[in-house]
Amino acid sequence: MSQPVMPGPDTSVITRKDEIARDLRELCPQAVVIVSPAELRAYETDGLTAYRQPPLLTVLPSDTGEVSRILRYCHEQEVRIVPRGAGTSLSGGALPLADAVLLAMTRFDRILDIDLDNRTATVQPGVTNLAITKAVEGEGFYYAPDPSSQIACTIGGNVAENAGGVHCLKYGLTTNNILGLEMVLVDGSVIRLGGKHLDPDGYDLLGLMIGSEGLMGVVTEVTVRLLPAPPCARAVLAGFDTAEDAGRCVAEIISAGIIPAGMEMMDRPAIHAAEAFVKAGYPLDVEALLIVEVDGPEVEVDDLTARVRRIATDCGARTLRVSQSEEERLRFWAGRKAAFPAVGRISPDYYCMDGTIPRNRLPEVLARIEEMSRQYGLDCANVFHAGDGNLHPLILYDANQADELERAEHFGADILRLCVEVGGVLTGEHGVGVEKRDLMPEMFSETDLKVQERVKCALDPGQLLNPGKVFPQLKGCGEITGFSVREIEERFPDIPRF
Repeated sequence: MSQPVMPGPDTSVITRKDEIARDLRELCPQAVVIVSPAELRAYETDGLTAYRQPPLLTVLPSDTGEVSRILRYCHEQEVRIVPRGAGTSLSGGALPLADAVLLAMTRFDRILDIDLDNRTATVQPGVTNLAITKAVEGEGFYYAPDPSSQIACTIGGNVAENAGGVHCLKYGLTTNNILGLEMVLVDGSVIRLGGKHLDPDGYDLLGLMIGSEGLMGVVTEVTVRLLPAPPCARAVLAGFDTAEDAGRCVAEIISAGIIPAGMEMMDRPAIHAAEAFVKAGYPLDVEALLIVEVDGPEVEVDDLTARVRRIATDCGARTLRVSQSEEERLRFWAGRKAAFPAVGRISPDYYCMDGTIPRNRLPEVLARIEEMSRQYGLDCANVFHAGDGNLHPLILYDANQADELERAEHFGADILRLCVEVGGVLTGEHGVGVEKRDLMPEMFSETDLKVQERVKCALDPGQLLNPGKVFPQLKGCGEITGFSVREIEERFPDIPRF
């Protein structure tokens, strides 16, 4: 299992590499086309670094017109395309193919419009998540979704994977904070979905595209919702002797009608790694740590903080601290947001999982993960978006040891099967990519998958966009729908063009 099974390479395309590169340079003189094997090494993997494959070539367009011409050319020449943002995907969503053009969108890095009257910002997909907030925070606004990689991940990748973050419990995932998209379809058509307005009529195509993992089209512009920064925010740090007590505290806070801005949980290995890395002031004599943030008017924050403290005490909290300043609040969060890189201090490699479970099953799932850890002989550090049940177990392994990667993969697959077994889902925010692709039948029936594949075929009948991702079998659209590619294209002649 050291490399996922991907579509067999089209050798006729590989032999035309120089011709394809020349054609793309002629079509898009301002684009950067990379063909050198040494330079392509920078694009051979994404955040799921266990898997590597250099692309046929990489092209970096600079505007929507170039993206349109590149996709139209690849569509006509039957060349596969893999879209890529910042490469921070943890599910292998941007893993290249040997016979595919890697379309890197990093030059799309401009903020196009800030409209505070309508509380929106329109940005290109290569703008980093954090840069949006930085651009408007001086006016008292911010962009709510905040994945831990927000300093590096781009808004286009957030759209592709429907990213979340520590504040998604109260303010929602990417899909709840996007108002409009400009996209280029596989045939080069440019479409606009939504805009600055709320709740457009008709089919929810915007919702369809968010989280589609680059299988439906390439995003070239995004209109996001901006929120006023809350007047007051405070974080409660609560340490517990057992993960069960911490999990019970999570459930009690939610059942009390409190919706924290964020509620995160870490177990002992993650606590120690984060504290050694960031010096956030975490207690080191506890088995589980909760960070519970409440925000709003100061009088409301005072009341919610007191209620959270009482609940945590009733659930057996050994330590309790409340942030006394904005600096201290940010320091609490700095440890949590640095948990992934911090684990690099205690293990040469780690495999980051992403599944979601009902909150009330958290203690049971943690106990089962501990059993699996002993079974596979691999340690696991656990970090959770506890409020919405989104788990991020970090399986620790050493890739230099012969079978440890394979054991880590099997361990991770069993964790995801467990998530589905207890009523959860395979992914909360990282996407399916290649990592969870072969587990899709654990969650979806054959009929469910066929319906999803038919949507893909309606927009990409040649299966050229990011093939080998999400669906466990790469089938021809004729096999899925009963129609040939030409018949499918004839049945969908009225895709809007702008």
